Amino acid sequence: MAISPLAPASFPDLFVIEGVRLASGAAGVKYNDRKDVMLVELAAGTAVAGVFTRSATRSAPVLDCQSKMGGAADGRAAILVNSGNSNAFTGAAGERSVAAICDAVAAATGIQTDRIFTASTGVIGERLPHDRIIAKVNDLEAGLTSNGINGAAKAIMTTDTFPKGACAEVVIDEKTVRIAGIAKGSGMIAPDMATMLVYIFTDAKISQADLQTLLATLTDQTFNCITVDSDTSTSDSLMCAATGASGVDVTNSAGFTQALHGVMLNLAHQVVRDGEGATKFVEVRVSGAASDADARKVGLSIANSPLVKTAIAGEDPNWGRIVMAVGKSGAQADRDRLTIRFGDILVAENGWVSPDYTEAAGAAYMKQQDLIIAVDLGIAGGLGTVWTCDLTHGYITINADYRS
Repeated sequence: MAISPLAPASFPDLFVIEGVRLASGAAGVKYNDRKDVMLVELAAGTAVAGVFTRSATRSAPVLDCQSKMGGAADGRAAILVNSGNSNAFTGAAGERSVAAICDAVAAATGIQTDRIFTASTGVIGERLPHDRIIAKVNDLEAGLTSNGINGAAKAIMTTDTFPKGACAEVVIDEKTVRIAGIAKGSGMIAPDMATMLVYIFTDAKISQADLQTLLATLTDQTFNCITVDSDTSTSDSLMCAATGASGVDVTNSAGFTQALHGVMLNLAHQVVRDGEGATKFVEVRVSGAASDADARKVGLSIANSPLVKTAIAGEDPNWGRIVMAVGKSGAQADRDRLTIRFGDILVAENGWVSPDYTEAAGAAYMKQQDLIIAVDLGIAGGLGTVWTCDLTHGYITINADYRS
C-alpha cells in the first residue's frame, strides 16, 4: 500500500524510556511475512493508566484491560498487542483467548496476570488464533530490549501506511523527564476514541490515579477531537505507563502536562494524516459558539459531513456545504451572524458571501494539502477545534476490499 501523501518525512528517533523494554515479531495472525505482535515489559512500580472505547460492543481485550485498571503497581507489568484480528464480537471464545494469552505471558515473564494488558486490532467477528500468538511469546520475551519501540510501532499497524511515533522531554526541578509514544490508526476513526491503539511511556513519577485523570483530560483535547469517517471502533485502547525511573514527581506539573499533550496531539494528527485514502489534512476551527460543547458539535458536523469532505477532495470551495453542516449540527446558530473563512480568506459573513470573496481565490486555497476551515457563529465565546481529512475513492477501495 502506498504511503499516505500526508505522512511525515520519516519516523522520529524516539527516546529510550528507562524501565521499558519492547519486542516485536511475526505470529501470522493474518498477515504473512510481517510483524504483527508486540510485547512490552514495564518495570516494577510502573503506574499504568488507560482510556478505552465507549462502544457498547467493545472487544474482549478492552473489557479485560478496563477490569484491571487501578490495581496495585508493586510488580512489573506487561502489554501484548496483536494486529490482524480484533478479537471483537467473539463471545466467550474471545474471553478465553485473552485469558490464554495472559497466562502465556505470565509463564514466560513471571508477571502476575492482573498486571498483563492485551489489545487486538483488525477484522471484527473472527475468532482470534491465539495459539499463533502464544507460540511467539517466549521469543518475544527473549527479544525484549530498551530500544525496541520502532519495531513495536510497525507491529501494531493494520491498514496504516506508516508507523506513528512522537516524543518529548521536559526539564523539571533541573532534571529531565522523557516521553515517547506510538500509535496505530487509519480508518474507523471518530471521537469517543477511535480505531486506535496508542501506547505512551514516560520515566516520570506519578500515581496511577493522577495519571488516569490527566490522561482522560488530555484525551478529550486530542484523540477525541479527530475524525476520519465518523465510525467508532470496538477496540480503541490508549494506555500510558509511567515508570518513575527519573525520580521526578510530575503531579500537577504544568510542564509535564504540556509535554504529554504535545505528544498525544502529534500522534492524533498522524492518525488523521494516515486516514484511509486521505489527500488533505483539515483543521476545523469554531469560535463564537454559545458554549464549547456547541462549538464541538459544529466542528464535528463539518468534519464528518461526506459532502464537505468530498468537496475538499475535489478541491471545490463549496462553502454552501459548510453552511449546511452548521445548520444540521444541533448547535445554536444564526444565519445572519455566521462568518466562514478558508485560511485567511473571508468567504461569507452576515448571512451572505463576502463582497471581497472570489471563487478563484477559494479554489486556489483548496489545492493546498493542509487546510483550515474557520467558522465564527457570532453568538458567544464558545471555542472548539477538530481535525479531519478528505474523503476520496481510496477510502472506498480500502474498505470494500478489507477482508479480501
